Amino acid sequence: MSDVVPSIDLVCLGRAGVDFYADQIGARLEDVSSLSKYIGGSSTNIACCSSRMGLSTALITRVGNEHMGQFIREQLQREGVDTRNVLTDPDRLTALVVLGIKDQDTFPLIFYRENCADMAISVDDLDADLISNAKALLITGTHFSTESIYKTSKAALAIARKAGVKTAIDIDYRPVLWGLTSKGDGETRFIANDAVSKHLQGILSEFDLIVGTEEEIHIAGGSTDTLTALKTIREISSGVIVLKRGPFGATVFDGPIPESIDDGTTVKGVQVEVLNVLGAGDAFVSGFLRGWLNDEGYEQALRYANACGALVVSRHGCTPAMPTREELDYFLDNAQSIPRPDVDTELNYLHRVTTRASSWDSVLIHAFDHRQQLEVMADEAGVTREHISALKDLLFKATEQVTETKQIQGQAGFLCDGIYGQRVLNAATGTGTWIARPVEQPKTRPLLFEHGASIGSLIHSWPREHIIKCLFFYSVNDSEDIRLQQEQRMLELYQACCQTGHEMLLEIIPPPEDTLDVGDSVCRSAERVYDLGIRPDWWKVPCMSRAHAEQLEQLIDQRAPHCQGIVVLGLDAPIDELGAGFKAFAGLQRVKGFAVGRSIFGEASKAWLSGSINDEELVAQVAANYVKVIDLWQAR
Repeated sequence: MSDVVPSIDLVCLGRAGVDFYADQIGARLEDVSSLSKYIGGSSTNIACCSSRMGLSTALITRVGNEHMGQFIREQLQREGVDTRNVLTDPDRLTALVVLGIKDQDTFPLIFYRENCADMAISVDDLDADLISNAKALLITGTHFSTESIYKTSKAALAIARKAGVKTAIDIDYRPVLWGLTSKGDGETRFIANDAVSKHLQGILSEFDLIVGTEEEIHIAGGSTDTLTALKTIREISSGVIVLKRGPFGATVFDGPIPESIDDGTTVKGVQVEVLNVLGAGDAFVSGFLRGWLNDEGYEQALRYANACGALVVSRHGCTPAMPTREELDYFLDNAQSIPRPDVDTELNYLHRVTTRASSWDSVLIHAFDHRQQLEVMADEAGVTREHISALKDLLFKATEQVTETKQIQGQAGFLCDGIYGQRVLNAATGTGTWIARPVEQPKTRPLLFEHGASIGSLIHSWPREHIIKCLFFYSVNDSEDIRLQQEQRMLELYQACCQTGHEMLLEIIPPPEDTLDVGDSVCRSAERVYDLGIRPDWWKVPCMSRAHAEQLEQLIDQRAPHCQGIVVLGLDAPIDELGAGFKAFAGLQRVKGFAVGRSIFGEASKAWLSGSINDEELVAQVAANYVKVIDLWQAR
């Protein structure tokens, strides 16, 4: 373990698993036909949501030595959670959970946690420096439910208390995880049990913060009368008690328990339409911790907590549903006018763009998603179109070669289609490369989508990291009939991307008959796109004047400040001419790079298809051209 440990706001110890959420809302779990995969488990949810709240967080747990365990670790890292104490168990599998959403009151739930990895955390796993340098240690109740995990959690508490670290418990009572129900009954939220109550009461004195729902306060206090249970807890612990009261809000008790629950520090809840209650309590805890650890007072902490919980109950999933700090603050400022967070356009946009898996400071894109142009080349060369797939393999090889020789990992990317380039997409996916793929039928106007009309069904089957690229030959001066059809296609694509979580790259090229200057046309088109309520993650635009490039950047700053950026296309221009066009974009922060295709591969591909050059010569020529374009871009 590292000798130098930076201070951290929150360390969470406890559950880490993979949730499989039913996609079909209203169906019995028996009838569900597809499920979405998320990371989950109360401690994991709290660590991730607290990170989104701006707290530096770490997780202490174990995962299995398999794909699900690696998925948890990688996703935690994407969420900004410190994973140095997320250990791999060589003998146990990662915990799994299967959940359904039948209605507002029925959530069939099965825990697959038999001898799972996260329940095998040992005392030897604990990083004392990590815990000692934190502001707070949070442990969930499940991690006191067996003898071995009880011992580990107690050891972590001892380290924290010796170092003066605040301690918190989310009671997180699941009767099935205490062996009180049948193994398949994860839905039952409360069963009174004296043994569990006494067990919990044996540890409550060691916590500065105790958080629970009314049912969880009942089990901790050994009474189904909430006030009696609270008084019992207070006899044991002087810690702050936070009572979660669902739609009624929440109440804090710091000091003696009053004769009326409402006499505690109470903040009413935010009223929303409930889709899924699972994970809302974890979001609540994270919101409260934001206020508590930042010394903002109980009322503000409760405002954060209630709003976090309200947002999550309106969404699908646990960890992915957790709000970010920016969207939470927006929601708090506008809650009275947002009765349905799940359908509020601005809130959903903020959630989408502030939870992105990646951002890019620079992208140097080799675009070889061409289909029609390469088909013409193959036909003219007198070879079958099967050669196009082999050609794209070689173009990708050249891209990889330049990525290595120029050391542009983290900047290199490519555009490729799935018709002729599926092998390329398969090979590159998961490597951290910027990848985009087209959805349009080439040169159709009004645009048609490839593979049929259901664009949502098409991209749902594509990896989430693939950016959805669509080229529109579009101008605000188009005839009304064509313009409206084009705009309808844009809306369909944007809504599909919002639904699936893919980023969208919108490429706008003025049609040949457009009378406007290229830059003027593109800027007007972009403004119209924003007026339609479409906020692309990426723009791909032709070279234009400096004045129009600045105008486009200003428009994005005003209308969509979370836009990932602009990439500049080549339109088959000679490489030497690209340098002059690139200079118009110098120093503009929104302009992240280029996406150039035929200027790089065109002539070499014609020669290869005709048999004039071999594979090695093709790769060498394409690589050399790619390097020239990179050098021109970097010298602009």
